[in-house]
Amino acid sequence: MALGRNADGTIAVPPLRHDAPAGWYRYLATPGEVGPAVILGHVDTARDGPAVFYRLRDLRSGDTVTVRRLDGSTAVFTVTRTAQYSKLAFPTEAVYGAVDRPALRLITCGGTFDPINRQYRSNIVVYATLTASTPG
Repeated sequence: MALGRNADGTIAVPPLRHDAPAGWYRYLATPGEVGPAVILGHVDTARDGPAVFYRLRDLRSGDTVTVRRLDGSTAVFTVTRTAQYSKLAFPTEAVYGAVDRPALRLITCGGTFDPINRQYRSNIVVYATLTASTPG
């Protein structure tokens, strides 16, 4: 699913359902094109439990991620690192800023859960670079 921005300028996220797909932020590169492609997904839901990016935090350097593109081709990325950032100190430029090669950023919530505000205090970000592609 393609994601845009909310009225307040923040990046939209997929619906909060356990069966919601991850979403691609449409204002940056598409996966496999030069620049950072950003895909966001939920880690879980209070009502339904694990969601699409439940195990994202388990990805490590050297793991691969395959993205199926709309034209039927695939882009294969190799993870370079996984990091956790406080939402108060999120590295916006490192995640969304320009790069001179095809890159992928996978983002979900993580860290400890704030029961008062009903949200996670951190984000998990997986950084990956394109290592292969196949035609559609």
